[in-house]
Amino acid sequence: MAKKDQKHVSETPATQWLRQHGVAFTEHVYDYVDHGGTGESSRQLGVDEHAVVKTLVMQDDKAQPLIVLMHGDRQVSTKNLARAIGAKGVEPCKPEVAQRHSGFLVGGTSPFGTRKAMPVYVEQSVLALPGIYINGGRRGFLVGIAPGVLTDLLGAKPVHCAN
Repeated sequence: MAKKDQKHVSETPATQWLRQHGVAFTEHVYDYVDHGGTGESSRQLGVDEHAVVKTLVMQDDKAQPLIVLMHGDRQVSTKNLARAIGAKGVEPCKPEVAQRHSGFLVGGTSPFGTRKAMPVYVEQSVLALPGIYINGGRRGFLVGIAPGVLTDLLGAKPVHCAN
């Protein structure tokens, strides 16, 4: 059993990806709470929920998976997202489908090091933040990175899809 004050998390596919790409990142461990979401992680870590970016696995009208990165305190407008990416519709994947596509447990999904390559879209205002906290590939584990990593290395396409 891990000690509660443990601050190091063993490598995940996400941290391996970040290291392989030479990305500087900080590790932020918190006590994962079921359905606590970004509100819980931001509260425990003492950071602004707007700077905590959630990784959502969704699918378009052809059931093709995609990743959407959104501010923790905002919701995705699936209508705006569909319009932005030229799809008839977009909906969240069921947890077991999201897990199959990403290789991560829901609540621990990172856009880095996913099992299968998927297009990534990021709410454009996320890119204006000085720094972001995003899942590091395990429940209760965020990494702090520069938002430019999302577009420069991950190839995320900026879209306006916040509600």
